[in-house]
Amino acid sequence: MAVLTVFPIEGIGEITPGTDLAAAIGDAIDSSPGELMDGDVLAVTHKIVSKAEGRIVELENDGPDSHRHLVEQEAKSIIRRRDSLVIAETRHGFVCANAGVDRSNAGPARAILLPIDPDRSANRIRLRLAERFGVVIAVIVTDTFGRAWRRGLTDVAIGVAGMAAIDDLRGQTDDFGKVLEVTEVATADEIAAAADLVIGKASRNPVAVLRGVAWTPATTGVAPLIRPPGEDLFR
Repeated sequence: MAVLTVFPIEGIGEITPGTDLAAAIGDAIDSSPGELMDGDVLAVTHKIVSKAEGRIVELENDGPDSHRHLVEQEAKSIIRRRDSLVIAETRHGFVCANAGVDRSNAGPARAILLPIDPDRSANRIRLRLAERFGVVIAVIVTDTFGRAWRRGLTDVAIGVAGMAAIDDLRGQTDDFGKVLEVTEVATADEIAAAADLVIGKASRNPVAVLRGVAWTPATTGVAPLIRPPGEDLFR
């Protein structure tokens, strides 16, 4: 029976612009009871990636609307508006609230923007840690998204390195011999959601290791997870 283990990497500390994030994560792993192993997947919250890459904006005040201009700036297009809520498509192709502009865990009168290239950020961390620890791993950069059909938030992958983001089961057969025609499993999103169970929204553990996940090596990044506008029933 397959067993999945998820555990946080503690002791990373505050990340500021210019921090060597891969080194900070590696040092925390060295100080933790466990070790990084072949086949592990590292889930890293985008906030520490964005902070290290200087994607922090100082706002004029700490009011609820002080970041609205950033939403317009970061949006490729506005999909829907309702009162203060804006659903936008980012330059990455993500459809999310406020174009990914976030005020939580940013500090007073600050906002955090999404990384410019989350795939590249994930791959940079992956290469550095793989070299440091001599292991084959995958890395996912995560963010918190709402969902069109359900209430509540969950973490999803916005950057993927080293693994296929989707496990395409089309053409395979189920237990009854029926051919699967539409089944594509969002493996990277499932990993991101599982990681959040130990990372949490209010903890200071922004990195988790998932062990026991079956993943396929790939260099396609997060792109396979992004639904083309022509397939999007909400646009």
